[in-house]
Amino acid sequence: MTSSSPRQPSEIPTMQPPSCTPSNIHKALIRRIRALIVQWEHLRMPSCAGPTQTTARGPARPLGSLRFIIWHNEDGNEEEEFSPTGEVTAESYPNWLRFHIGINRYELYSRHSLVLDALLKDLVTQKITSVAMKSGGTQLKLIMTFQNYGQALFKPMKQTREQETPPDFFYFSDFERHNAEIAAFHLDRILDFRRVPPVAGRLVNMTREIRDVTRDKKLWRTFFISPANNVCFYGECSYYCSTEHALCGKPDQIEGSLAAFLPDLNLAKRKTWRNPWRRSYHKRKKAEWEVDPDYCDEVKQTPPYDRGTRLLDVMDMTIFDFLMGNMDRHHYETFEKFGNDTFIIHLDNGRGFGKHSHDELSILVPLSQCCRVKKSTYVRLQLLAKEEYQLSSLMEESLLRDRLSPILIHPHLQAMDRRLRLVLQVLAGCIEKDGYVNVVEEDLAGDTSTHRSPGHR
Repeated sequence: MTSSSPRQPSEIPTMQPPSCTPSNIHKALIRRIRALIVQWEHLRMPSCAGPTQTTARGPARPLGSLRFIIWHNEDGNEEEEFSPTGEVTAESYPNWLRFHIGINRYELYSRHSLVLDALLKDLVTQKITSVAMKSGGTQLKLIMTFQNYGQALFKPMKQTREQETPPDFFYFSDFERHNAEIAAFHLDRILDFRRVPPVAGRLVNMTREIRDVTRDKKLWRTFFISPANNVCFYGECSYYCSTEHALCGKPDQIEGSLAAFLPDLNLAKRKTWRNPWRRSYHKRKKAEWEVDPDYCDEVKQTPPYDRGTRLLDVMDMTIFDFLMGNMDRHHYETFEKFGNDTFIIHLDNGRGFGKHSHDELSILVPLSQCCRVKKSTYVRLQLLAKEEYQLSSLMEESLLRDRLSPILIHPHLQAMDRRLRLVLQVLAGCIEKDGYVNVVEEDLAGDTSTHRSPGHR
């Protein structure tokens, strides 16, 4: 952008409406990717239990192998592609595919995953070949496809690191923050949950890497040149998609978060669950849990919370959200293949880290009502409260790896230490009231028979 005078949207140079005709693609690479995917193997993930590759919960089996896969060919027709006879090793798979096949019943990736760093590097270095708006949702999100056919969800920067959520904003009308998505991934790893898909920050050229490669006409039409001579766009969504809320580059560079896609729903279906402690999403009405102090007793008697670890996983999610200040956890998802005995995927964390000066104690209500926590989580929280393993210090060190560092300003880091102390205070009150064995659920022992149903507490 070298012109000294502002240009109108119609004056953007060398810009033609996107074509709906598929672009020329590397057919040989497509065939290679097909051959790799159809040979998905039953790989065992290294577990926290050590070299035996088993856990107290049993072997960590991945999503599984596929005998064949349905593809859409270039004419739009479905075709079946069967496994070729040649041997293909997992090391030759694209990093996004290696991430997908490593997902198992208990985690998205192992603690010592060899592919994670490579995938994070791909998110910030792979060439972007196409862009489209993600349908649904309240705010603009883009689906970006890379040269290696991996995909990621792009959330553009909407506010600076220093801006706090205005005090009069309702949680459901708050901005989604790209740096919150990045920080949530790092926090999830530090808490040893491994339930957030890999996320990395990237500086994107809005002209070359979004406008010029999109075939989404609705997105393309929203590009314009601002009076400050910057490239802007606003897309289509329920909130904040208008000229007044346009996303503008400097002059055409914008930062955002890129979250690696999970396996396609046709290959690994996910089930959506309503969070029992979902907020009312109404300006005046309260939810049932907000007025009934015994609400958890009802939840404990309702499937899938009456058995297994699901209620304890919700407590993990509660602690995770409280440390971030995220009030917007209305639903959660699980992989359908693993039934009810599997982990909760921690998706959509963009409304975290909005206020460092305020601790939203209502987020902790599930924990204070149920008084339940996994021993592994409790021990980890106690460790992160120690000065030598302080949560804020570990977060700061971890976030330095991201290309957009610094991701969080110091007040947000300090707020996490303060909130961690509040979580431990709630658990201490629960233990004093109900006793340690009735609050802390053993999940570190090798004997699974010691696990008791949360519905009977």
